[in-house]
Amino acid sequence: MTPPACMILAAGFGTRMGALTQTRPKPLIPVAGRPLIDHALEQARGAGVGRIVVNGHYHANQMRSYLNGMSDVAFSEEQPEILDSAGGIRHALPLLEARTIFTLNADAVWSGPNALAALAAAWTPETMDVLALMVPQSRAVGRQAGGDFARDAQGRLSWDKAGEVYTGAQILKAQLLQGYPEGPFSLHEVWRAAMAGGRMFGTPYPGHWADVGHPEGIGLAEEMVTHV
Repeated sequence: MTPPACMILAAGFGTRMGALTQTRPKPLIPVAGRPLIDHALEQARGAGVGRIVVNGHYHANQMRSYLNGMSDVAFSEEQPEILDSAGGIRHALPLLEARTIFTLNADAVWSGPNALAALAAAWTPETMDVLALMVPQSRAVGRQAGGDFARDAQGRLSWDKAGEVYTGAQILKAQLLQGYPEGPFSLHEVWRAAMAGGRMFGTPYPGHWADVGHPEGIGLAEEMVTHV
């Protein structure tokens, strides 16, 4: 069986970062002594995935240059337009070469067990099409927008701003990306379809997670990894 691959979503404009992303992509902002993208790469490598793909659009040349020489990482450039979350994954499928795909957002820092290993331990493809890694709001460091989902007794997810926070880490079946029109589309569309079939689940992450999508998140993440 082909092992899962990992897609790191790193193509966005990073507008919430303001001046910090005027001349560089958000994944290259240093956090705790290394670029943000390195924190995601650490999670992927620690889980022993089959291959790693990072996408890029904004300041793509800088991302390509940084990743150049990493023999275990392929770069998926999105031009002339950015393809959004699900569109970016679909565009990278020829590089991923897997039926099951982990995805990670590039603007997060973790403190605790390997995130993808936690997903793999809870993944049951017979009943699941998507499995998202969740934290309670109390362990979502720097989170500004409330929660994302509620989990029922079986772990199935439904939209709920008062619920748990989606960490940007998930495992999903590549076949879910089929049938959508060409061009950009969001993972929210994929999730809605999986929810409708009762096949989108969540599992808790036992550690702490930091949202580094905004400037205040940098210091908070650095404090988290130092003190938690």
